[in-house]
Amino acid sequence: MSTCATASRESAESLAGTAAPARTWLLIEQTGPWGAHALTNSHLDPDVGRALEAAAEGTGVRVALIRRPGRHADCHGASRRRMFLAHTAPGRSWIRTTTVTDPRAALDLDFTALGAGEHRGLWEPYIGEPLVLVCTNGKRDRCCALLGRPLAAELAADGSEVWEVTHIGGHRFSPTLFVLPYGYAYGRASAPLVKEAVEAARDGRITSDHSRGRSAWDRPGQAADLAVRRLIGEDRADALDVVRTDPMWPEPKPADSRTPSSATVVASPAWVVTVAHSDGRAWQVTVEQRADGAAAPASCGAPLGPPARMAVVSVTAANGMLHGTPQATASR
Repeated sequence: MSTCATASRESAESLAGTAAPARTWLLIEQTGPWGAHALTNSHLDPDVGRALEAAAEGTGVRVALIRRPGRHADCHGASRRRMFLAHTAPGRSWIRTTTVTDPRAALDLDFTALGAGEHRGLWEPYIGEPLVLVCTNGKRDRCCALLGRPLAAELAADGSEVWEVTHIGGHRFSPTLFVLPYGYAYGRASAPLVKEAVEAARDGRITSDHSRGRSAWDRPGQAADLAVRRLIGEDRADALDVVRTDPMWPEPKPADSRTPSSATVVASPAWVVTVAHSDGRAWQVTVEQRADGAAAPASCGAPLGPPARMAVVSVTAANGMLHGTPQATASR
């Protein structure tokens, strides 16, 4: 059976720069089945789901539903449910947690403050193992169920602090997940890789193998962070920060001989991303968005098309020294 995950894997589509951007995650436990749009198509009151979406819009907070791995009975009457808030910015990462009887309590949150990393003593600090959130919503894309649910079950059986989550983007990278508190997402994951990522997070580090990027940043920032990490061999989670992302506005390129004489080629979006190290070093990373890869579906059943990718063109140290060679990362 051909799937979007198979097509992406066989084309060696890059993972870096594809994580769902979210400075802060609000995760609400919801048992039972999930629909394609789980906030309004599950046993959560759809009016509450719509209100949460509206409250989070533009604040940097991303809302998702979670549940424990295993069979998911129609538990309409669940009396208590867990909620987590997690902020993922470097040097200011935290997780807070509580249990509630009514998820409407989440509507009283100050989403603007939470998106800025201010929890103001809300709830209780979470002090357990790093949280692993595996995307398993088969109604959104079958790859998430076929590949994500077995991975979540395996991790749970081994004692990991794992939850299933509704949607984190990138179905074609299934099984895909993210690890809190630092918010690095991973694709085409295996149980050994996840265990390595959890062990690293426990020690304040990250593993860049199969990493899609840190959710605290937009996709150019994610690609730039990973490029610098691989260049200098840095694995401490809070050692690097994306401090600036500036769009570039290159001139339109002239048409070539295959293009009608009246046409010009519109330049691809590009950015200069400044990545700073806690020791004072800094780099400028030039990132371009390109769509020149092999055609592949973004999700199962979607039409074929070239995935838009984040291509790291150069990494320049603050002293002007050019490091490394151009490398490509993907996004859609």
